[in-house]
Amino acid sequence: MKLSRNNGLRASAIGALVVSGALVLSACGSDDNNEPTKSGGKQTSAAASNIKCDGAKGQLLAAGSSAQENAMDLWVKNFQAACEGVEVNYQGIGSGGGITKFNQGQVAFAGSDSALKDEEVAESKKICKGGTGVNLPMVGGPIAIGYKLDGVDNLVLDASTIAKIFDTKITKWNDPAIAKLNPGAKLPDSTIQAFHRSDESGTTQNLGKYLSTAAAADWKYDPKTKSWPAPGGQAANGSSGVAQAVKGAEGSIGYFELSHATANKISTVSVNTGASAPVAATSENASKAIAAAKVKGTGNDVALSLDYATKAEGAYPLVLVTYEIACDKGNKAETLPTLKAFLNYAISEEGQKVLTSADYAPMPAEIAAKVRAIVPTLS
Repeated sequence: MKLSRNNGLRASAIGALVVSGALVLSACGSDDNNEPTKSGGKQTSAAASNIKCDGAKGQLLAAGSSAQENAMDLWVKNFQAACEGVEVNYQGIGSGGGITKFNQGQVAFAGSDSALKDEEVAESKKICKGGTGVNLPMVGGPIAIGYKLDGVDNLVLDASTIAKIFDTKITKWNDPAIAKLNPGAKLPDSTIQAFHRSDESGTTQNLGKYLSTAAAADWKYDPKTKSWPAPGGQAANGSSGVAQAVKGAEGSIGYFELSHATANKISTVSVNTGASAPVAATSENASKAIAAAKVKGTGNDVALSLDYATKAEGAYPLVLVTYEIACDKGNKAETLPTLKAFLNYAISEEGQKVLTSADYAPMPAEIAAKVRAIVPTLS
């Protein structure tokens, strides 16, 4: 069994950047999509010492976003080390697959890089007897545009060129639009190999929302779709699959969470947002964008609205937030104690802090506080 590890960014509190530690969420599919993530063993640090098991027992099944896999690895390892006899299995099969399993009653919670659609909320009511599925944000981070191009170490692109590359409107690395953004770079006269996700993915959806907002004239596809909408390009399964494809192919480009770029030592694009300088894909820069997120959900739902068109200095606009999706009411009695204990740990200050080492960003303080108040009320 394999556990997921992820990287992310730091988040700021509303009004002030509060960098606590790091967050974990389940995300989209990865090339490990068919392997449950499972971790055991004792940890020697004090990380597990304050985890409250609160009656947790047996096995807890979950599935979804591969973007948060690396974060899940850490959370599950620590939780299992603290709570004897508990097993948490998380499958990184992609956001779409996770939501499907959740709404079929196959898993206790799902990880998704996008909030539930109205029709998915309606479907959840069949499983959540007397309640509904709610979006609980737990992890944030940048979506990196990774590339492999010998001799080019600091590639700059803007929303328009990114859109045209993934829509096969720009097919050569020395295209004038790319050259204009990279004066002095030795861009080869070679074909761009663009890779995208083959599975339904919240990462794909967030990229589409960014391009539809920041490059509306060049990206005409439905920003709500989790499936890759554009013609051409090459497909790979999950964030890990796309990262491995880019790593292995000269002249390639793809998109995945920053942790996958870091783990595979893949160069990442800096984005020209219109600010005074291009913005690199880092946790800190993504945190600056996430800090401006607004809560659009109501009641126990904490779905967020992100500003993909930000031009704020140092704010990396191509970001995602991963939600853990669970029933607010109507959870299965046999898994409810473990579900609540695990999510309580994940959103706790301690749970958020452990993920900075994996390049994730914790939730802003006010958002984290909302989620911390909701999790204990799940029933």
